Amino acid sequence: MKFQRILPKLLLVVFIFLLLQSVLIWHNYSQNVLLMEGEEYYVNLWYPFSAELVCDKEDFLKINGSILQGDNKQINLNNPLLVQAVNMGRANLKIKLFGKIPIRHLTVSVLPEKKVYPGGQSIGIKLRSEGVLVVGYNEVDGRYPAKESGIKKGDSIIAIDGIKVEGINQAADLISSNGKTGKNMSFKLKRDENQLTKEVSPIYCSNTNSYRIGLFIRDTAAGVGTLTFYDPATKKYGALGHVIVDIDTNTPIDISQGEIVKASIINIREGRRGHPGEKTGVFIEQKDIIGSIFKNTDFGIFGTLEKMENKNDYNSSPIPIASSHQVEVGPAKILTVVKGDNVEEYDVEIQRIVNKNTPSNKGFIINITDKELIGKTGGIIQGMSGSPIIQNGKIIGAITHVFVNEPTRGYGIFIEWMLLESGVFEEEELKKAS
Repeated sequence: MKFQRILPKLLLVVFIFLLLQSVLIWHNYSQNVLLMEGEEYYVNLWYPFSAELVCDKEDFLKINGSILQGDNKQINLNNPLLVQAVNMGRANLKIKLFGKIPIRHLTVSVLPEKKVYPGGQSIGIKLRSEGVLVVGYNEVDGRYPAKESGIKKGDSIIAIDGIKVEGINQAADLISSNGKTGKNMSFKLKRDENQLTKEVSPIYCSNTNSYRIGLFIRDTAAGVGTLTFYDPATKKYGALGHVIVDIDTNTPIDISQGEIVKASIINIREGRRGHPGEKTGVFIEQKDIIGSIFKNTDFGIFGTLEKMENKNDYNSSPIPIASSHQVEVGPAKILTVVKGDNVEEYDVEIQRIVNKNTPSNKGFIINITDKELIGKTGGIIQGMSGSPIIQNGKIIGAITHVFVNEPTRGYGIFIEWMLLESGVFEEEELKKAS
């Protein structure tokens, strides 16, 4: 009898504990949701209660079929919440239990329906860094003047004694000529996102008959990658799906100038377990620049493409883009070049969605299933980054990384993150506003 009297109270305590625990979990959970105009998205909460929905923007979303306007909306958490994108823009949705306790915060961004050309073409990439990049140290008369002064590998030298540095020859001339004065020289550096100044005293080098500070520097980089998309409306493109880093310092290259040219693949080094493969390419028309590069970011390189020839035999016209919520585990296709400049289509499988809501170049895991491609490359290889991925007639993303110990598998980036980084949607909003 005593247990029967205690049982209801015990159950009530357990219920309150579970409720508070779940509320705390949801209270700390904010989510970014990216949708296309007209796209639907379900939010599953599964609480046996009603709640209040608050939105900071009117006429932007439909909730359970009704357009959100003004007043807060009462919703039943026992059923999935249907969110439908109506107009371009961004809004914040807050769901409050009993009208007081926030249990979910959604930032919903609505993008316009968009069609782009999928790429697959190999491109030659030529970059000129901002200033000159420090890639190593060199001994001068038994000393390392720049290293002793605090200049590090990966730093960019952007000015010497107040003079903007445009290239390695100019930097060497400035150091040699100013070193004759016997005074310390001022080096303006960029390190990560910060700027700083270091004072260095050059040392005379009898071997070269000049003053030096003991640095190896570089101002250009070149390589071969894959074009992901081209937007005919804005002439903007995206490629690679990841940042270009300096081979010696492993730091991202800050771009002052950059261009892309046509490239042809002349050799494939197969990928094996523990040894990534690689495409070897040549710039087939170095004088025929087809585009500029204005961004080198975690999501790829971006710029303007003056012309897009050889669109590929599989997509002669633009195709729709897919949001991350439309991407499914299952079969898909990639477009890439393994010989010459011919774009070919190969079978792959989307194995797992890793991250839909946070910007990243590792959004999902892809597995190469095409036996022909595996026979030619061993799987995903360097130079394949940026190869567009097509599923259900839409471009969903691009290959970005390979699993070194499992070369048939790697990561892909969702196309929406590349398009947002390219500035394509900003131009769409400006056009719509005007």
